[in-house]
Amino acid sequence: MRQTLESVIGQSVRPTKWIIVDDGSTDETPRILEEYKARHDWIEIVTRRDRGRRAVGPGVIEAFYAGYETIKPDDYEYLCKLDLDLILPPRYFESLMERMTAEPRIATCSGKAYQKAADRLIKEKHGDETSLGMTKFYRVSSFEDIGGFVREVMWDGIDCHRCRMKGWIACSWDAPELRFVHLRPMGSTQQGIYTGRMRHGFGQYFMGTGFLFIAASALGRVNEKPYLLGSCAILWGWLKSALRRTPRYADMEFRRFLRRYQMRALLVGKKRATEELHRRN
Repeated sequence: MRQTLESVIGQSVRPTKWIIVDDGSTDETPRILEEYKARHDWIEIVTRRDRGRRAVGPGVIEAFYAGYETIKPDDYEYLCKLDLDLILPPRYFESLMERMTAEPRIATCSGKAYQKAADRLIKEKHGDETSLGMTKFYRVSSFEDIGGFVREVMWDGIDCHRCRMKGWIACSWDAPELRFVHLRPMGSTQQGIYTGRMRHGFGQYFMGTGFLFIAASALGRVNEKPYLLGSCAILWGWLKSALRRTPRYADMEFRRFLRRYQMRALLVGKKRATEELHRRN
């Protein structure tokens, strides 16, 4: 957490206001946050009661809105949903704003995540057509236009698809000034990496992803640790939800849009399918 705090404080362009939500921490987090708040008047702390368990997905977005509801969104041009397990490069925010100024259709964007492994960095696998969930940088007007985040597991996929559906662009770039270190592996949980992969499969099912697309997606990740078994866990998360007839995201217009986009991506690839959509928009 201290590493994230220091990397934000050291930004070439600092946030006008940083609302840090303490989601019921029981360790030294409150003391450390108060220490930084005392030194920086643009940092504010919102404290939530400990719910007694970790709640990824809905819990993450509930915490986000606990902070978001303390501001007047119209007072700001940009917002960023930021996790406290990242090390940002010094021009991170400035570089994103420069790119959004150059392309007014960008609604949300981010850099790319890397993990430390001994003396090198390993890139996490993320598509260029999405902004990464741990650091979603948004144009406030676009965020309001898509209706904000959905309070469910696949919130960080639904928002990018809703952006495209509304004619906006969602993207991320692997540029040196935008590469950040992710201190906890994506898709991991306190219960283990397989639970995280199964949760991803459920999230894809909830969002509206079809079986062909999730099968192709799982197949494309067989060379990622945990090899093969991680892909099986993703697929089982989707199948288990389907067999149980778990309720899906209720917006049928969105799900029809998603299926068309995903089928086109299977035929021509995500990059071309996304470019075609941007040209039509």
